[in-house]
Amino acid sequence: MTSTLSPQPVERTQPERPGEVARRRTRVLALPEARWAAAATVLFLLALPLQLTGAPAWTWGPLYALSYVTGGWEPGWEGLKALKDRTLDVDLLMVVAALGAASIGQVMDGALLIVIFATSGALEALATARTADSVRGLLDLAPATATRLSPDGGEQTVAVEELTVGDIVLVRPGERVGADGRVLDGASEVDQATITGEPLPVPKERGDEVFAGTLNGTGALRVRVERDASDSVIARIVRMVQEASETKAPTQLFIEKVEQRYSLGMVAATLAVFLVPLAFGAQLTDALLRAMTFMIVASPCAVVLATMPPLLSAIANAGRHGVLVKSAVVMERLGQVDAVALDKTGTLTEGSPRVTDVRPLPGSGMDEKDLLTLAAAAERPSEHPLARAVTDAARERGLGLPDARDFTSAPGVGVTAVVGGRMVAVGAPARLLDAGDGTAAEPDAADGTALRREQFGRTAAELEESGRTAVLVVVDGAPAGLLGVADRLRPDAVATVASLARITGSAPVLLTGDNPRAAARLAAEAGIDDVRAGLLPQDKLDAVREMEGTGRKVLVVGDGVNDAPALAAAHTGLAMGRAGSDLALETADAVVVRDELAAVPATVALSRRARRLVVQNLVIAGVFIAGLVVWDLAGDLPLPLGVAGHEGSTVLVGLNGLRLLSEGAWQRAATAGSSS
Repeated sequence: MTSTLSPQPVERTQPERPGEVARRRTRVLALPEARWAAAATVLFLLALPLQLTGAPAWTWGPLYALSYVTGGWEPGWEGLKALKDRTLDVDLLMVVAALGAASIGQVMDGALLIVIFATSGALEALATARTADSVRGLLDLAPATATRLSPDGGEQTVAVEELTVGDIVLVRPGERVGADGRVLDGASEVDQATITGEPLPVPKERGDEVFAGTLNGTGALRVRVERDASDSVIARIVRMVQEASETKAPTQLFIEKVEQRYSLGMVAATLAVFLVPLAFGAQLTDALLRAMTFMIVASPCAVVLATMPPLLSAIANAGRHGVLVKSAVVMERLGQVDAVALDKTGTLTEGSPRVTDVRPLPGSGMDEKDLLTLAAAAERPSEHPLARAVTDAARERGLGLPDARDFTSAPGVGVTAVVGGRMVAVGAPARLLDAGDGTAAEPDAADGTALRREQFGRTAAELEESGRTAVLVVVDGAPAGLLGVADRLRPDAVATVASLARITGSAPVLLTGDNPRAAARLAAEAGIDDVRAGLLPQDKLDAVREMEGTGRKVLVVGDGVNDAPALAAAHTGLAMGRAGSDLALETADAVVVRDELAAVPATVALSRRARRLVVQNLVIAGVFIAGLVVWDLAGDLPLPLGVAGHEGSTVLVGLNGLRLLSEGAWQRAATAGSSS
């Protein structure tokens, strides 16, 4: 019952508030699969207490019958259509098994099987619909309109679909870029996290490329359109997710891979058990009873339950610990992975910039506390992510911030303010020194400023070589010190990387859109050697396909829109939930809701244990079925005893699978990766 994502026409809707992406989510009961499953479940829950309390059969029998019809007609119909194509699939097999249980008086067992099967199909249909919702909603990242500039300088608001290559558009402060293009004039900082995953806004000036859907900062930009709307990076991401979802090989549970042979064999054997004795003169009633007994003891109920309880128990246990695994198929696939590709920003790291270094320059007369206090006071009125990082660092150290006055902000350069009677400027080193506004004017070399500039250059180079963003603090026109800002590794990142390497037998790969120096620094801290940086969504997708082309089963862990194509194409995709984009959360096969990276190797280990239990259960079910079948064919197996043996094996494998519900099962999985 595996579904794939099908492209659907996109209708744009405007966000309710600026910068907010409209969500259009399919309602659960809008899906026919969900409505039929809900009806079957309600009818079953009404019938069960009546039967258990000893009510007459006429009170609960019709309710069970309606549960069979509402929950089983659709998979039964699909199974019949498959049968028309000479395929006997699990849909029809489950319906036949349920009807077979009902025919020997096990009405409740058959109804329960129907309800479980219908609910599973409804959940799968919902997951597919929600993925399609997010793919369609992705286009809302790009604005519906743009301001096109005419040759005479006039402005015209047009739909982005009307923009053609060569048009000039104006992107005002706070607006989203309407089309992929190149900056002709202006300077600003653009938040490209949706495309590249970079945690900090990227300075943009003449000649730099910008992408549709990215968010402009405080400066105005004139941009020449270089791609049609249908060929923008955002549009290509949509197509990549759709194509990856459609071409991803249909997934099957282990038992489904052998269902054809088993089903055909069981049907053929049942007919033989009925017809052969008749041919040799047996009584019709005796032959029918033997064939019915054979069908019951050989039916796949125990085999089906051999597979599902361990996987469903693992899903429930993972859910209690903050990991949402979307289906039993996904839980099985998690245990097959032998390679891992990790995103950086928001996955391996916390996803927000933090001050990592405070470096006063010798001769400035300041210590770390003084330098950070002045910088944070000047930055406090700003809404830039770097400003928040500086002010957060000051608050974490318990520093009191004096009031700032005469605050100004220059896009792409930095901020200036008067703090305690001193002129303070904070911003990008090269641009701040070249701003030409007098803030960093060259004083007399006799006051030691020239030496400080030399020291500043060495310190800035050291910070940038280590992958940090250098922020210069200028006080009264002279460099006073530097702040190093960087995204920080999650506390459990190093242990998680080591655990994944032990579980899968190969070291994880880092795939990121961030710059190579920052990526290399974080990878070295995390213990990752294979680093691929500066990647756009297509590049990440290509990297995953390259890995899978060598026969690897790749687990991709990410959180952004730019990770969605890779998540869709990978053997298994897992999204970090707290800061994850809607598209990543819906495209991924599993979601770490609590944002605990250590839960990733624990879930993989739990899946592997579930797969081992599935094998154990299949052996148990096979032994029972073989023994009962031989007894029925070679001897005289009473029908009640056959039913008891069949139901006993079903209960046994079910209880064995439920072992994964225990807290100890999760603890053992959590320590599996950390054991040497």
